[in-house]
Amino acid sequence: MEFTTSSKTKLLTVISLTVLVASCANRPESIAASYTSHERYMDSDCAQLASTMANARAELAEHSDKQDTAANIDAGGVFLILIPPSAFAGDSEADVAEWKGKVEAIETAQIKKKCVSN
Repeated sequence: MEFTTSSKTKLLTVISLTVLVASCANRPESIAASYTSHERYMDSDCAQLASTMANARAELAEHSDKQDTAANIDAGGVFLILIPPSAFAGDSEADVAEWKGKVEAIETAQIKKKCVSN
């Protein structure tokens, strides 16, 4: 099968755009939690766990907002200049994954200690 110059250009464009879009920052809801053991929270009482959970959720919200902003900027950057800005500036994906994992671990500790969840 022989490709024309026009076909090669179209194929290269499609491949390039696919790679660029794939390198964009992920939305927070699509980021998986990194593993954090609930055991690190088992020495805390229920009141401490509730406080720790509030702090962890606040951190998760902060990093999720940053990640969402990075994803929005990437979408505009790819549209305007074909380069996702987070490729240079970075994003908060690792932080979102970390705090999601901590929230899950705290929830597990609360369940195991039979704490009333908020």
